[in-house]
Amino acid sequence: MCEASLGPREHDRIDGTMFGYAQCRHEGNSSVKKSSILELLLIPALLTGMPGSINAQDAPSEETISFFKLNCMSCHTIGGGRLTGPDLKGAIERADEAWLVDFILDPKGVIDGGDPYAVELLRESRGVYMTKVPGIDRARAEKLVKLIISESLKERSQFAGLEISDRPLTDADIGRGRELFMGATQYENGAPACLSCHTVSGIGGLGGGRLGPDLTNAYDRLEGRKAVSAWLGAPPSLVMQPVFKDHPLDGEEVLALVAYLKSVAESEVGVAPVSTLKFVLSGFAGSAFLLLLLDFLWRRRYRATRRPMVRNRHHAAMGSKS
Repeated sequence: MCEASLGPREHDRIDGTMFGYAQCRHEGNSSVKKSSILELLLIPALLTGMPGSINAQDAPSEETISFFKLNCMSCHTIGGGRLTGPDLKGAIERADEAWLVDFILDPKGVIDGGDPYAVELLRESRGVYMTKVPGIDRARAEKLVKLIISESLKERSQFAGLEISDRPLTDADIGRGRELFMGATQYENGAPACLSCHTVSGIGGLGGGRLGPDLTNAYDRLEGRKAVSAWLGAPPSLVMQPVFKDHPLDGEEVLALVAYLKSVAESEVGVAPVSTLKFVLSGFAGSAFLLLLLDFLWRRRYRATRRPMVRNRHHAAMGSKS
């Protein structure tokens, strides 16, 4: 006669013992049956009902994946460690789906509302608020949460972050980074030079572009190599997104720029702001120089044409009087 009893359950991993086992004794001999056929058939259904599970039809779309890359990867990884914002791997274990959706929709509102976990996230990010994602709505936020859950279940997520060498940065890296920043060396995929929109201290002249922020302290502001690399690999700026989507930087270019920005941040050269007055005076001086140059180059042609015209008019006037 077989006497069956249900053994202990383990809820912290998914294997044959999660659903218990049946222990049978028959004529003094015991055997452990890890899972019955019925239990094996029930596993898919049970997994589907587990919190944070993803059905096949709920697999993230290419649009959602692209949206995450463009708007989230500069501050977050999924399994690659903390950047400016927290690592999102296992986020569903720290907060439920509804909370995550609400936070994505209005991070500042949730933080200012005094939510303890949101306030803790703000403290960990050194007081840097997560900005509201452009074009976000509830449906898209829900899709992003599903994406985070599904990627968290993978051994290595595609959003683990750009793989950048951790070797020591060299003077050669700094030199190449400066050339890339200044536009002296072109990017492999045709991206524009950083100088066209940004400036850093110590570059002389008019100090670079003013469309984007000053990057002198970007290395310190973003807390080091990893976060700067992530930002360069997936720029979150609305201006930069469409440009770098089709012209991404490769790993070696990112590393060189990181080296250069690190050297700038560590430099003792102060930021030399370009005042509006200096810019205006430079414009006037340039205009005056250009006018003088044109006068010098065209003086003979002008006089060769003007003098005969004046002389002929004078003779005509004298002839009419006589």
